[in-house]
Amino acid sequence: MVLSLQELAQRFGAVCPVETTGELCDVASLEVAQSRHVAFAETKKQIPALLKSQAGAVFIRQDVADLVQEPCPPLLVVASPQKSFIEAMLLFRPQPERRPAGIAPSAHVDPTAQLGSDCIVHPGAVIGRDVKIGERCEIGPGAVIGDGCVLGDDCLLYAYVVLYPGMQLKNRIIIHATAVIGADGFGYHFENGRFLKIPHTGTVVIEDDVEIGAGATIDRGMIEATIIGTGTKLDNQVMIAHNCRIGRGNVFASQVGLAGSVTTGEYVQMGGKVGIADHCHIATGVKLGGSAGVMSDLLVPGTYHDIPAIPEKDALKNHVNIRRVPEMRKEIKDLGRQLAELQAQLQQLAAGKTPESAECA
Repeated sequence: MVLSLQELAQRFGAVCPVETTGELCDVASLEVAQSRHVAFAETKKQIPALLKSQAGAVFIRQDVADLVQEPCPPLLVVASPQKSFIEAMLLFRPQPERRPAGIAPSAHVDPTAQLGSDCIVHPGAVIGRDVKIGERCEIGPGAVIGDGCVLGDDCLLYAYVVLYPGMQLKNRIIIHATAVIGADGFGYHFENGRFLKIPHTGTVVIEDDVEIGAGATIDRGMIEATIIGTGTKLDNQVMIAHNCRIGRGNVFASQVGLAGSVTTGEYVQMGGKVGIADHCHIATGVKLGGSAGVMSDLLVPGTYHDIPAIPEKDALKNHVNIRRVPEMRKEIKDLGRQLAELQAQLQQLAAGKTPESAECA
């Protein structure tokens, strides 16, 4: 699709003060955009990049546009630049049409399984006994859905996703390739010099509108369910251990790891490689910076960093102090030398000698 700047502005209800005959056919970031690309600038921090950009048009908020005083690409003033940019991206790069519903000949679907209308089952997929799948679901190549699993409507399982028996997925769930849902938790009992496996007979419940990244793993509960709350988004290679209960709208970046029985409130955010010790509770509104380590409950909303995790203000002070360590070591050595000299002088005074007489002797 090719659109003029005016056509694009009209389609998005954007204010466009510049008259131009340029044509637009794709999207790009500010830094690499050329004359036929649309880009976006969300904050005033992007103004330097905007001034250098070769984009044919840039979505921008009015308050940011008001700060631009130098020549720049044509600006399309909208309420949400990122939202408009995403819509333009899908306009210029239409997604592949959904393939026709049906079950591939090489897929194995147990006769007792129930599939809703308009489902797609790709080659090599395996659907076990007594599985119930809602409408408009898509099961990717090589995916395995164990016996007794229940899926709601509009679920999408990419290639080689594995659902162990008895998993429960609600509606509009996206699970990316090779994720594993419902493996046994890492639970063992030490007896007579051996680690004996603790059976896990619980399940995993994934609420509506959850997205789970590639290679992520969520273990089943030992007795009850491991729960992933509505609207939560888990990045690639996230690990959720047995008995965890994740609240609504949580967002975890790659390689976050939660030990057993962790619970979270709503809208908790975790940066990459955050680790949470077992049985900790993370309150609503807590944000954890990358690689933070949580050893005990965090009950006050706010941003935390470091190991063990502490409030951001304290963590920043610690980082500043760490940078001063070389300087402080020198100061301590200097003070040590001065102290040694003073102690020597005091010993001489205690012996009835002045420093001068001691030197003469």
